[in-house]
Amino acid sequence: ALKSGDVQVLAPITENLASTFSNNDDYVVKAGDDTDKFVLAFNSKGTSTSDKRVRQAIRYAINNEELIAARGGSDAALGGPIPSLDPGYEDLTDLYPYNPTKAKSLLAEAGYSTAKPLTLRFEYANIYGTEIGDQLKSQLKAVGIDLQVNVVEFSAWLQDVYTNKDYDLSLVDHNESHDFYQWADPEYYYNYDNPKVQELYAKALAATSDEEEESLLRQAARLVSEDAPADWLFNYRVTTARVKGLSGFPVNLNQSLLPLWNVTMRNPA
Repeated sequence: ALKSGDVQVLAPITENLASTFSNNDDYVVKAGDDTDKFVLAFNSKGTSTSDKRVRQAIRYAINNEELIAARGGSDAALGGPIPSLDPGYEDLTDLYPYNPTKAKSLLAEAGYSTAKPLTLRFEYANIYGTEIGDQLKSQLKAVGIDLQVNVVEFSAWLQDVYTNKDYDLSLVDHNESHDFYQWADPEYYYNYDNPKVQELYAKALAATSDEEEESLLRQAARLVSEDAPADWLFNYRVTTARVKGLSGFPVNLNQSLLPLWNVTMRNPA
């Protein structure tokens, strides 16, 4: 449709399709930020994942850059629950850098090793494919975690994980903007309950200035990341392809607002 002129812009577009237009002077291809967060949740009330050392070990064992590279390399590392487009964002990727030695040490403290591996159930919906499950299984196996991957229909995930909270690890692309409330709700499927985070979030909601709100959210997000109730595998980035004469179309898309008031189209000479 873009090639034929039926449409003037495509967003999002895959890296493979983008290459069709990126080498053509008639089109402009750009990558921008988004609010999609691929969240690998750890059940904070799980038999083993209730142990903070286990959750921390998982985070140290995951090579996020490797996961991103396997997807084409355009996504961004994300070390906490708030994406770059939302208020309260802070780069927290340095809290749990890839460190399998540290992961093994924490697992040893918790009573596990490569000789006595920890078995964890990883259930997620088939809409995300099987590759990411295979990659995580391989990465965690290297530190002494046997990940039992179960890829199911989305309806089954809703019942098992979201409703019954019967899981150890799970994966969801949480694409909502301004969705930090999830980490302040102990009834959410994460089973994460930190009163200090809840207090900071309540204060952020009541803040009377953007600066105060952002400061409070940053504090809360750092606490969440330090507690390691999840690993934020990556922040999805959106690639847009448009015809050269079109301008004003937003490159960054935050899932809550699509400002098109400034879009203009220059007629070809």
